[in-house]
Amino acid sequence: MNAHQIDQRTLLQNETDPLTHTPVHLLSLEKVGKNYGNILALSDVTMAVDNGRVTCVLGDNGAGKSTLIKIIAGLHQHDAGTLKIMGEERKFSSPRDALDVGIATVYQDLAVVPLMPIWRNFFLGSELTTGFGPFKSLDVQKMKDITKHELAEMGIDLRDVEQPIGQLSGGERQCVAIARAVYFGAKVLILDEPTAALGVKQSGVVLRYILQARDRGLGVVFITHNPHHAFPVGDRFLLLKRGKSIGYYEKKDITLEELTAQMAGGAELAELAHELEQLGGHSDVVAEVESEISKTEGN
Repeated sequence: MNAHQIDQRTLLQNETDPLTHTPVHLLSLEKVGKNYGNILALSDVTMAVDNGRVTCVLGDNGAGKSTLIKIIAGLHQHDAGTLKIMGEERKFSSPRDALDVGIATVYQDLAVVPLMPIWRNFFLGSELTTGFGPFKSLDVQKMKDITKHELAEMGIDLRDVEQPIGQLSGGERQCVAIARAVYFGAKVLILDEPTAALGVKQSGVVLRYILQARDRGLGVVFITHNPHHAFPVGDRFLLLKRGKSIGYYEKKDITLEELTAQMAGGAELAELAHELEQLGGHSDVVAEVESEISKTEGN
């Protein structure tokens, strides 16, 4: 492995504190940890999120990705380390606290009502009204116009915002959720495995809209287990394994092959190849695993 891990003291900065002239991130975690009773879910995790950059968090199931999301989104509080928003230390007591400072989370199982129109889902829980007191009513036309405009701004060209959102593909629903977060003032956008249940084409659509959000100045946190999805859009990569960071890299310091090898783990692959051979696995499968091992060792 010839990739150089990021020196935590010299992370790329986009902003500085006007009083102290020290680097300030949109969001930063330093040595953050979380325990659930005697279970260590997250330990010593450091990362940063900046305007117009995509920070990818990679890891297999059980790596600690969900715990990290819950801490940033305000669902759970961290037990160790510090979480800062624009240089100010914070500890969220609820998801509303996180939303109030501009942190929006789009979960894999989108909270949408399939039979409702797209525009209703876009404003769900934040509906616009017109009139006063007992004469107040939903401003339907304004919500439709805003929904259509915001989706167009993100490059999403839908035929009719009146159609039920359940008729959209998984990728299109993810993109509507991203556009909604942008409209409601998100500064940090957390995407929880948005491509996990999608095919190749729909995954490509979502990745394109991640770049759209980045180009509009948001700091994006892209949670995924797929390095092939992360690498084309990511600027930084945090690799988690069993709740701990096993690497934190700038894009210029790591290749896709190195990233994949870091995630795969040479020792685990070697053990798998040995087990397959002992169990009489097909020679082509064993050869494929051994090929991955050689790539890992080559890096």
